[in-house]
Order: sequence, then C-alpha cells, then structure tokens
Amino acid sequence: MSRTYLITGAASGIGKVTATQLKEQGHTVIGADLKDADIVADLATPEGRAHLVQQAGELSGGRLDAVIAGAGLAGFAPRAVSVNYFGAVATLEGLRPLLVAGTDPRAVVIASVASVHPHDTAIADAALAGDEEAALAAAHAAVDRGEGYAIYGSTKAAIARWIRRTAVTADWAGAGIPLNAIAPGTVVTPMTEPMLASPDVRKIVDQTVPMPLHGHAQPAQIAPLLTWLTSPENELVTGQVVFIDGGADAVLRGDGTW
Repeated sequence: MSRTYLITGAASGIGKVTATQLKEQGHTVIGADLKDADIVADLATPEGRAHLVQQAGELSGGRLDAVIAGAGLAGFAPRAVSVNYFGAVATLEGLRPLLVAGTDPRAVVIASVASVHPHDTAIADAALAGDEEAALAAAHAAVDRGEGYAIYGSTKAAIARWIRRTAVTADWAGAGIPLNAIAPGTVVTPMTEPMLASPDVRKIVDQTVPMPLHGHAQPAQIAPLLTWLTSPENELVTGQVVFIDGGADAVLRGDGTW
C-alpha cells in the first residue's frame, strides 16, 4: 500500500537517499530542506518551522502516514542547537496532528552515535526544558571556552532523551504512533565529506567513532532502517534509539550499561 511520507533534510545525504528509495517503492514523499525541496524552510527559525507545518498540511491533504526528521547540522556552530533539537522537536510536534489523521502512522528522527559522547549538560538541559534562548547561550559559551566540539553531541543527546520521554506519552504511544530515533555512526554525506577529506580530521573522527564493522557507512545502508521503522510492520518498537553505527556504540560503551 502506498504511504505518504514527509522527510526533512531531503535534499542531500541520508534524507535524499531515503526519499529516493521510498519513491521507488511507490510511496509519496514530500521533501523539506533549505533548497531543492517541495517545502523550502529554515528549521533554525520559528518562522521556518511554522512554514513547514503549514505547507505540509496543504501538500499532504491534511494527512501523513510517516515523518522522518532528518534535517541536521554538524560542526561547532551554535545554530546546530536550533536545527538539530528545536527544529526536530517542532517538526514532530507540529506534524503529529497530520499523523493522527494518517494510516498506521510512524515517526523517526535521525540522532547520532555522538549522543553517547561526553556532552555539555547546560546545552542539553536547556534544550529539554524547551528554552531555546538558554540553549543557544550555553552553546555560545561552549564556543568561547574552546569547547564548540561538544555542541553537536549535546544536541543529539538531547533529542535522544526527548524521544525516550515523549514516545510513551498519550500523544504518541497512546495515539498508536511509534516514535523512535536512529543513531548512525560516521556516514559519508555532503555534510561529512569535507571533514573526512582531511587525514588529520579523519583520524580524529575514527578515534571518536570507531566502526569495526565495514567502516564508514553510505546513506543507502541507513535508509532501510528508516524505512522499516516508519512502516506498518513496526508495531511495537517505540522510544528506542537504534544504533546503526558499525559497532561504534559497543566499542565506546562496552557492556557496562546492561
């Protein structure tokens, strides 16, 4: 049965490949991104988030079967806080009414194995409190301390915790909507290719995200997991951060958390 998807970050990387695979399977995909998309919206801003929701309602006819919140930023910029956390939450919360109107609705956000790295608790706590101004201030403070590297992992840790808190609530589990996250390791995309092109940076990446199984991933290896989590076949998996990282999480955390 054909389903209607909305994917943010659909113009490149994992989002683009996932959209292509879903279309090849006969599904309808509404793509959102900063450019080259059905919906052009900047999820770093409240106006862009509102535009996404408004356009999604119009283009979908008022119903969606699945949402994949894939838009994200890497690097040391505080703007990543607004996109990776607040943009993702606004996407999922804003589109939830359209999912309620859909058939076998499902939702998933792209987090990262960086969510298990040491992170800035001030950024993550402010994000989870819904205080974007404070989260941005904490991110700027991290940059000023020379710790801008912690921003990305902090946003991903926060969104992973939000998923765990939110998925089991009446609005999601109670409404029959599985809500999950995936946590890729290093994926070769337009966002990561410039970093991986530098031998020195690549060495640091491989030290912080060790991937003993097949090394760096391609977007086409990530897309099938997103497709399954947002399919009708997924009836019970919810509130999970599913690591698809070539073993990085197992290397970094071992078995001590079980």
